[in-house]
Amino acid sequence: MSIRLTKNNIPMVESQSLQLVLAAAQVHEKIALYLSESLKNKGYKLASPSVLNFLSTLECGINFGSEIARTLGVSRQMVAKTVKELCKAGYIEQRDGKGKQKEIFFTKTGELLMSDARQLLADIDTVLNKDVGENELKATVTELQSIEQIISQLSTE
Repeated sequence: MSIRLTKNNIPMVESQSLQLVLAAAQVHEKIALYLSESLKNKGYKLASPSVLNFLSTLECGINFGSEIARTLGVSRQMVAKTVKELCKAGYIEQRDGKGKQKEIFFTKTGELLMSDARQLLADIDTVLNKDVGENELKATVTELQSIEQIISQLSTE
């Protein structure tokens, strides 16, 4: 965003936080698209960035729709719709659990998809370690985690 005055002469202050948000979003988008394209080339037809984001919130064991909805910040209805689609695709299964809750878990195909995604991420690590430097990459991750903690504290004050 420009730091000039707007059409209505409203000043736009420059912000490192804005630059951080934009850069992080671009990195996330590029990695998600790379994973999606690579996994589709391996035969995972529904491996879109949004599907991968959804699946990445699941634990290896039993999951529940309410937990997924809370983690993703979406409605339970959206989770139910996505679960139905991913069950049809063969990535996850759903079965009756305690009470009204249904248990959601990965199928073997889903586990293979997530394993392949993790391998692709490890391959990215190799490239980044070579081009950026292993210590620099670790330091960047550590700094981002520190920034996340600071911002979390701001929102709770």
